[in-house]
Amino acid sequence: MKAGLNLFSVRGMIRTEEDFLSTAIKLREAGYSYLQYSGAAFDAERIKRVSERSGLPVLLTHVPMERILADTEKLMEEHALFGCKNIGLGMMPLKILTDENACKETIGALERAAEKMEENGFKFFYHHHHFEFSKFSDGETVFGYMLKQAKHINFTADTYWLQYGGAALPSFFDRLAGRMDCVHLKDYRIGRDKEDALKLRPEFAPVGDGLLDFKTLVEKMKALGAKYYFVEQDDAETYPDPLAQVGRSIGYIGRGGLRGKKAIS
Repeated sequence: MKAGLNLFSVRGMIRTEEDFLSTAIKLREAGYSYLQYSGAAFDAERIKRVSERSGLPVLLTHVPMERILADTEKLMEEHALFGCKNIGLGMMPLKILTDENACKETIGALERAAEKMEENGFKFFYHHHHFEFSKFSDGETVFGYMLKQAKHINFTADTYWLQYGGAALPSFFDRLAGRMDCVHLKDYRIGRDKEDALKLRPEFAPVGDGLLDFKTLVEKMKALGAKYYFVEQDDAETYPDPLAQVGRSIGYIGRGGLRGKKAIS
C-alpha cells in the first residue's frame, strides 16, 4: 500500500527550500510515495521545484482560510503549477467554531469556494479535529451540519481525531462516503505525563504503535472511496529524531505489523 506524509509532522525540517528538499528525499528513501504540504509558508514555485527534484508529488495542501475564501482563483492557479488538485484547510479558527452564527456563515462561505473549485476540476478538503463534534443550540454537531449543508465540501478523515471526538469507528466513515478521497492515518494511545506518572492522557503515536486497528479502518476507507493515505503525527516534531518517528509509521504500513499486528495491505 502506498502512503504519503503530511509535512506538518516534520514542519521544522521544511522551513528553507534546501531543508525541504533534503527532507523530501529522505522521506522518499524511507518509503513514502507522496506528500501533503502543510506546516510552512505556502510558495507554489518552491513546492514545484522540490516536488520535481525529490520525485514526490504533492497531492494535498493546507492553506490559509482567507486565501480559500478571498483568493480562490489564484489559489487554484498556484496548485495547478505543481499538479495538485486537492486544496485543504487545516481547521476553522476556534473563535469561529465556538460562535454558532459565525461558524454557519463560514461554512456557507467555504461551501461556495468549494463549489467554485469543483467547477474548475479541483476539490476542497476540510481537515477536522474533535472540535467539530461540539453541538449547536439545536443539538446538531458542527460536523453533521457541514455534511448536510455543504455538499461540495470533502473531508480529510483523521483517525486520531475521530477516535478522540467519540465517533464510532469504522462505521462513522459511512457518512463520509464519496467525500473522503484524502485521509490521515494517525494512531491513538494512552500515555503517561512526563512529570506526573499518575496522569494518563491520549497522545499521538506512530501508525501501528497505538490502539487503532488500521487494517480494518483502511479496508473500510478503501471501500468508501479513499485514494490518498497521509501519515500524520502532530508531535513527531518534538522528538529528537522526527524522521525516525514517521519512519516507524511507513515501516508498519509497508513492511509488516508491530507488536503482532497485521500489516496494512
